[in-house]
This record gives sequence, C-alpha cells and structure tokens, in this order.
Amino acid sequence: MSFIEVPQGSDFPLENLPYGVFSTSSNPKKRIGVAIGEEILDLSAVKHLFDGPELRNHQDVFGKESLNGFMGLPRSAWIEARTTLQKLLSKDNGTLRDNQELRNKAFVKQRDATMHLPAEIGDYTDFYSSEYHATNVGIMFRGKDNALMPNWKWLPVGYHGRASSIVVSGTPLHRPWGQTIADGAAAPTFNPCRLADFELEMAFFVGGKSNKLGEPITIDKTEEHIFGMVLMNDWSARDIQKWEYVPLGPFLAKSFGTTISPWVVTMEALRPFMIENPKQDPTPLEYLKHSDPYTLDINLVVTIKPEGDKDHVVCKTNFKYLYWTLKQQLAHHSVNGCNMRPGDLLGSGTVSGPEDGSYGSMLELSWKGSKEVPVGNGKRKFIQDNDEVNLSGFCEKNGVRIGFGECRGKLLPAIKRD
Repeated sequence: MSFIEVPQGSDFPLENLPYGVFSTSSNPKKRIGVAIGEEILDLSAVKHLFDGPELRNHQDVFGKESLNGFMGLPRSAWIEARTTLQKLLSKDNGTLRDNQELRNKAFVKQRDATMHLPAEIGDYTDFYSSEYHATNVGIMFRGKDNALMPNWKWLPVGYHGRASSIVVSGTPLHRPWGQTIADGAAAPTFNPCRLADFELEMAFFVGGKSNKLGEPITIDKTEEHIFGMVLMNDWSARDIQKWEYVPLGPFLAKSFGTTISPWVVTMEALRPFMIENPKQDPTPLEYLKHSDPYTLDINLVVTIKPEGDKDHVVCKTNFKYLYWTLKQQLAHHSVNGCNMRPGDLLGSGTVSGPEDGSYGSMLELSWKGSKEVPVGNGKRKFIQDNDEVNLSGFCEKNGVRIGFGECRGKLLPAIKRD
C-alpha cells in the first residue's frame, strides 16, 4: 500500500511504478517521473534519495530530459531504483509522506502534465512475430497452402523502421500520400492513402551497456538488456504498402507515423505475469533457445472513436499469442554483431489471436475489406479521417493490476497538395 491514493482499477499501483518523461505549464522543462495512482513523482526532485550502492554515484540520470541515461545503467541499478521507489512511496515510510515541502515539490497530478517520448530513440526495429497475424496475412495474399514463408518459424522476421516519426500518445497524424495502383492498372497514381490501418503491437526499450560492434548479445544475456515495455500502434497505409513492399518490404506505408504509450512498464513489474513460452516447432537453432518463461499474459484492447462519438471496442486479444519471445527477438537482432544502444525500440509485430475479434488490425478484422466492422452506429473496413484509435493493455493476477495507460492517436485528413 502507498500513502498516495490509488483508485480501484488504476493502471498504476505501487506494484507498477512505470517511468515516463513529462512537463507542466508552470515548468516546461522535461523531467523523468514515475506514475503512482493519479500522480507523478518527479524524480528530479528526489534524486538525492537514491543512495544505494548502484545509484549513489549516478543520481544525475534522474535529472536528465530522457530515460536513456538510466536505461544505460546495469539491470542491478534498475532493480535498486524500483526497490527504493517502492520504499519511498510505501504508507509506512515517512521520508516523503511526512515532508510536506518536498511532497509539494515532488508530486504532480497526471492531468496537469504533458507527456513526451520517454527516450531519445536512436534506432527502431519492428518484428513480425505473431503466428496468427502472419498466417492471416499470408492466406489473404498467397493462399492457405503458402500462408507462412519458409523462414518464418526459423527466425524472428523484422525490418528497420523510422525512429524520427515515432510519436507519443495523443499526437495526431495526417493520412499519408503515396503511390498506389488499382487492380489491373498499367501504372500507379499518386494520391492520399485510401486504406489506412492500425496495428496493435507492443514494444520494448533496450537498456544496459551497449554491445560492441561485432559482438552479439547472447540469449543468456538478453535479460540484462530488456528495460521495459510500451504499447505501440504501427500505423499502416495498406494500399501504399501493397505496391511498394516488393521486393524489399515496408517503407513509406509505415514511416509516416508510429504511436507509443508514454509510460514504460519495467520487466521487473511484469515478472509475476510471465508464463510458459509457446511450443516452437521446429526447434529453434541453438542461439535462439531458452527455456525460462518469458512470454507475457497481457490483455490488449483496441477501440475506435469516430469524431464526436465515444470509444468502441473492435479488438480484444492477448500478448501471449506472440510466437517469438522478446529474448529471441533481441538475440537474433544482434547475432550478426549489430550494436544495440540504450533507448533503441523493438516492436513486437501485430498481435492477433485465434478468433475474429482478436485480430490486431483492420486488414484482418475486415478480411482485406471484404466485410465491415461495427463501430458504434457505423461500420468500418479501414480507418476513416478523424477516427481516433486507442490501444490499452493490462495484466491482472491475485488482485494486482498492472497497466500501460493509453496509446491514443487521431488520423487527420491528408494535407492538401497543389
């Protein structure tokens, strides 16, 4: 229990304590904070209280404008920080509870804060690790007998995305322009995307000391480099993607915007919700093998809010449907000696479950536009202008709920061109 009130059903109890970066109208400087109930604890105001052996010489990381410095410390420092924060916020500890002057300085209402990207994201990679999603897409475009490509169950497929267009929840994006081609047409046209889509994903931030160029992060060391997770909407322009993805893959159809939630939930907070990994057949190659549970039981929900309306649920699924684990994704990414850096973001790929209502994209929910998806009093095949898409996620076990907050984005009309 914390001396800070945590409302029933809150995403942010004492067991969570996710990190984020915020500012306020009275203090526009970006600061690192921790969510607790409906409050934010400003770590720049209490950094002197991190006096354990791992952090007493690194208190400056809590005065930075991004989490990169803290993420770059060893996992032992992350664990010590979490232990210190739980102690400071406990109802039985008077350090903050009884110091009204410090409390006034250190706590901010979430409603009074503006959230920013939690880290300076140097590199962004997106995987394709949900077997249900990959199978659905494969059936649509290649037929049932050739749904999964021959390499899919041998390695975590992924591509390098665009870090500069990653935005924090609440940032609107414009419908993109690009080349598309009509079925049977001899040449493409240049026009706004007609088939805008969301993709329900999660992502993790890389932490720890960077591996040297040429030296992989082995599977047994990956846990030292997985800092925490966010929700992620990998916005997609399906008609642009269809024309451009052969022979190299996603490009303009993906790089116009990717939305992430502002609060980074640490792997230590998520540890009680780790479950047995999926059975993998064929057996992965040696560098991808691990037997410790690192699959997460996270309930995921997608809503669409038409302009002037409310949120309507279009998808409910679970992160446990991912085929490749986070450890395997990181081990594979670095096996060629690719150097990973604190603040790098690795997306899971679209998370889809086995039933219609658990598909993590409109491409699947509408089955490539062949049917309509109910959205309140209306229907959708793909995302319309001024629709607002929100992703949410939470774990729940033994009366403890760990949530991720919102990952919300509105699709604005395409910018007019001459």
